[in-house]
Amino acid sequence: MSFNAFGHLFRVTTWGESHGPALGATVDGCPPGVPLTEADIQTWLDKRKPGQNRYTTQRREADAVEILSGVFEGQTTGTPIQLMIRNTDQRSKDYGGIAQTFRPGHADITYWQKYGIRDYRGGGRSSARETAARVAAGGVARAALAQLAPELQIKGYMVQMGPHSIDRARFDWTEIDQNPFWTPDPQAAEDWATYLDGLRKSGSSVGAMIEVSARAVPVGLGAPIYAKLDTDIAAGLMSINAVKGVEIGEGMQAAVLTGEANADEITMGEDGPIYSSNHAGGILGGISTGQDIVARFAVKPTSSILTPRASITKSGETTEVVTKGRHDPCVGIRAVPVGEAMVACTLLDHLLLHRGQVGDGIKGRIG
Repeated sequence: MSFNAFGHLFRVTTWGESHGPALGATVDGCPPGVPLTEADIQTWLDKRKPGQNRYTTQRREADAVEILSGVFEGQTTGTPIQLMIRNTDQRSKDYGGIAQTFRPGHADITYWQKYGIRDYRGGGRSSARETAARVAAGGVARAALAQLAPELQIKGYMVQMGPHSIDRARFDWTEIDQNPFWTPDPQAAEDWATYLDGLRKSGSSVGAMIEVSARAVPVGLGAPIYAKLDTDIAAGLMSINAVKGVEIGEGMQAAVLTGEANADEITMGEDGPIYSSNHAGGILGGISTGQDIVARFAVKPTSSILTPRASITKSGETTEVVTKGRHDPCVGIRAVPVGEAMVACTLLDHLLLHRGQVGDGIKGRIG
């Protein structure tokens, strides 16, 4: 299996399986001299780890990260950073019943058809457990961004669960970290709790929409055509397990707008250009404008449910599948820190590319 890495200059390779002894990431291209400790990374992993409340899988993992290389006396050395997270609460026996059966909605059947072998214990490499490695790498990226672009902030939050969306009029940034759904709408958090309790008790699941905003992004990140910033952000978010759709800025809704409504008008302010709106999501022609970068991604419902679903076995026989084990009734909840991590890695990667090509600052002055 190839293609386990992403990024250009800041490059991340993840490894490991859901029920193996450990998983992790090799981070290459991090600048030297960045203050970094395991605690700096752990704070983000704690946001993603399972078993924190009744709305996520009850698998109990500390997700304790270990830095094996690339850091000396509390600073990055510029050499590859090896991160490892040990698996401590696997229950592989829960998956014995599907060893010969393909679970609908999972990658079981495609992995088998492509490779002729699959790790049925939790899905192996296709498990959302892999995203812990991404979040660890994102912690490294955040530490580097804190040095290179200290004003930059990245925040993810849930804006829709199933058919229930937030009310943008109640959007409160301070509320995001105060509820188990990472949503900026306190009323939505209450409503979703009742809604998800019912789904969880019935053994079903539901999808979600996550939004990630990056504030104070430097102007000029990205490049035309094949290295567009939004291209790489979209690719990073789309690579997350269970993600089925990504949009930047106005996204799919741009299709219903007129040219007058969609274009973000520009005026000159004391400190530079000012945009009247942000339909473009902070990116024009693949290059950051300095506005907030806004990306959204849709996460499908967890396919592991207790409702019997029709499927087939390896021998082609008809069967029914009821997936046992511990699963998220809404995997979108724990996808929030994963989305943040992918945006952090992508922004650092493009910041390094920008510095390498044109140096620091803005080349085309206005005014």
